[in-house]
Amino acid sequence: MTAVANSSSSTLADFHRRSIEDREGFWREQAGLIDWHRPFDQVLDYSKPPFARWFLGGETNLCHNAVDRHLSTQANQPALIFVSTETDQERTYTFAQLHREVVRMAAIIQSLGVVRGDRVLIYMPMIPEAAFAMLACARIGAIHSVVFGGFASHSLASRIDDASPKLIISADAGSRGGKVVPYKGLLDEGIALASSKPAAVLMVNRGLAPLERVPGRDHDYAALRERFFEAEVPVTWLESNEVSYTLYTSGTTGRPKGVQRDVGGYAVALAASMRHIFCGNPGETYFCTSDIGWVVGHSYIIYGPLIAGMATILYEGLPIRPDAGILWRLVEKYRVTVMFSAPTAVRVLKKQDPSWLTRYDTRSLRALFLAGEPLDEPTARWISEGLGRPILDNYWQTETGWPILTVAHGIEKTPTRFGSPGMPMYGYDLKLLHEQTGEELGANEKGVVAIVPPLPPGCMQTVWGDDVRFVNTYFSSIPGKLAYSTFDWGIRDADGYYFILGRTDDVINVAGHRLGTREIEESISSHPAVAECAVVGVADTLKGQVAMAFTVLKDSGMASSPESAMALEGDIMAVVDRQLGAVARPARVFFVNGLPKTRSGKVLRRTIQAVCEGRDPGDLTTIDDPSALEQVRGVTGKR
Repeated sequence: MTAVANSSSSTLADFHRRSIEDREGFWREQAGLIDWHRPFDQVLDYSKPPFARWFLGGETNLCHNAVDRHLSTQANQPALIFVSTETDQERTYTFAQLHREVVRMAAIIQSLGVVRGDRVLIYMPMIPEAAFAMLACARIGAIHSVVFGGFASHSLASRIDDASPKLIISADAGSRGGKVVPYKGLLDEGIALASSKPAAVLMVNRGLAPLERVPGRDHDYAALRERFFEAEVPVTWLESNEVSYTLYTSGTTGRPKGVQRDVGGYAVALAASMRHIFCGNPGETYFCTSDIGWVVGHSYIIYGPLIAGMATILYEGLPIRPDAGILWRLVEKYRVTVMFSAPTAVRVLKKQDPSWLTRYDTRSLRALFLAGEPLDEPTARWISEGLGRPILDNYWQTETGWPILTVAHGIEKTPTRFGSPGMPMYGYDLKLLHEQTGEELGANEKGVVAIVPPLPPGCMQTVWGDDVRFVNTYFSSIPGKLAYSTFDWGIRDADGYYFILGRTDDVINVAGHRLGTREIEESISSHPAVAECAVVGVADTLKGQVAMAFTVLKDSGMASSPESAMALEGDIMAVVDRQLGAVARPARVFFVNGLPKTRSGKVLRRTIQAVCEGRDPGDLTTIDDPSALEQVRGVTGKR
């Protein structure tokens, strides 16, 4: 990849139009951005809608495209830059060094019985060994599934049961805000809760927390690394549509969905996005502040930047530790050209001294990309003016793997618009559809943001092990039309810019973390004092949304005083912490005598949410007991 600009003089509109009207010709060209061991026979097979298969018959490998292919030209250039402000460590691996570590990890994984098609679950902090593990799995054709280190045992167990991994790779602990977060106890409990048991566990010992190994199951990474120090493990060439990884995302039911990704389509999509959207060049440095437990970390910490021949920063730490200038210090030190963060991180920085934005030389930075939750105009304007660099919003999902909406400066210098993530990207036939009729809507009309299939390369193939759920969840909610629902409301202005208005379902977005309210409700309901509960997402100026829980107790006397209510609220939050992790903890647990419901018994969650946000709750003619809603108003103070 030698240039970042589109070779033609087409506008973004022309580029997008061709990607829809001539899909095969368009994606055949983009496929030239990666290496193929065997050329593909067919660009697209869409014979079984809505399932799309890309680059049929072609053989390639994500690890080869991210690491091996750069060895002839960039072997001694930085590839992976590890920075931990938690443990005060900084290490840089060249492409040659990264290659050696990945090969060693691949040999270790194979020695523990993993073969092509087996699943490997990775439950790790942001350390180099986590990146080695992902790339090593890709190298040998094992399917990796990364579980966010902030998830506790019950969430981990559900993912173990769904993926049935042969091997789990973990560490003794992570660290956040200077506080050690032990992993091993959570891992052991998660395995104990799961009905599917891994054959082996590989442990990286950082020396941060006690590490008790289970004999016969747990293996030491350091010892095996020495054993396989000089090992050679060739790349396993995979057909484009074989599975590269699964990544779990919350749904409206209590059971997480395993988003399944292919090999070839994903590699092509990321290579194209690095050229057309992120404008990254070989030898430059990319800094994404996300976590590898989320899709942003997969696409734009590990695979995307490395495929583009860039160095990528793997950061363990907070944006304000040791001080609010740490991110910009790293931009200066490593001459970062492209940065990707979240609006929540910017809102955290907004509370600090603004002079931190100008204490370091950030002139190398061509753009700061923000995504994860909607970017409000005041936050966008504050960081844009304070940093003095272009701020580019983008909107996408775990399911799509790369941006749906943004501006693509590698194609055309389209201006940004505060409050809007941008315009549809090439490959996405995006529509605003009426929720009840499926009718396509015009400018400034609110509708469901939807994609007319086939989904472009890089998007999910299906739900792991459940094709029916894939169809029913994503392609069956809009009447009379086969369309992928993002489950987000949106509007489009007269110039084609989209604005995202919030979810249409019961998934909430807390600081970029998608959480199913059903999972939180089930966790709260497991508390012996709880008879019933409802959880809603409520707008929050810092995190975008927070979870609020409304709980009916079996014995209302247990929360009869402020002291007893506070103690019980803390106890319920502790249950959620233990089962799901702190990321799922509600901001508040309110105690009520009854939940607002329709006469048919449906909980009026959107009505509760409207009250919490001080909005008009709308039509209440179907409510069974109006006093229940008045009690919600009372406990939240939203009279």
